[in-house]
Amino acid sequence: MSEKMQVSRRQLAKVIDHTLVKPAVTKDDIIKLCWEAEKYGFCCAVVNPTFVSLARHMLEATDVKVCSTVGFPFGVTLPEVKMLEARKVTEQGAEEIDMVMNVSALKSKDYDTVKKDIEAVVNVKASHKDVIVKVIIETAWLTNEEKVTACKLTKEAKADFVKTSTGFFGGKATVEDVRLMRQTVGKGMGVKAAAGIRTLKDALAMIDAGANRIGTSTAVAIIEEIPK
Repeated sequence: MSEKMQVSRRQLAKVIDHTLVKPAVTKDDIIKLCWEAEKYGFCCAVVNPTFVSLARHMLEATDVKVCSTVGFPFGVTLPEVKMLEARKVTEQGAEEIDMVMNVSALKSKDYDTVKKDIEAVVNVKASHKDVIVKVIIETAWLTNEEKVTACKLTKEAKADFVKTSTGFFGGKATVEDVRLMRQTVGKGMGVKAAAGIRTLKDALAMIDAGANRIGTSTAVAIIEEIPK
């Protein structure tokens, strides 16, 4: 799917996670996010845990999923705490989880801790089988070798997606990183590109590189670049 290819608003919307996870958002901001997600038919509305119940209520009669963050944005929460957070948000209606990898453990080469940390969240599937778990590896902090290792550990832990970034620390998704992630995890696993994706051109470039989900806070502007 290149920039020159024809893509409908509906087609693109189905791979976009409409996101609002800044710390100072209000209830009205989340209501607007959910209204937009329903209007445009986005795949998910991504919110922080405190707003999961509201988003689920707003989107209950739609096919838009609610996605919650876990261990956000630093990723250094204890595995037991991430597991509890994941369990609580799924009980409140989250159908997808965007968790942050323990990057500190990864860079310390404590790979057992990294894997167990992800597995703690993935284990929520035992009681909520349809929950999708995406693992944010924060690519801007990693070398290419570390990116490959992070992707492999995420796959071994049986998460559903590997994701580029939180967008909170200056890093953003790049075509090169998405391509490397796709090459590492293969065709059977999801790759989500997020952070710095602000235009239709950006989104299509990520999809061309291998992303099958896009996370962005400018989803509406991107979709509206496509003629009705």
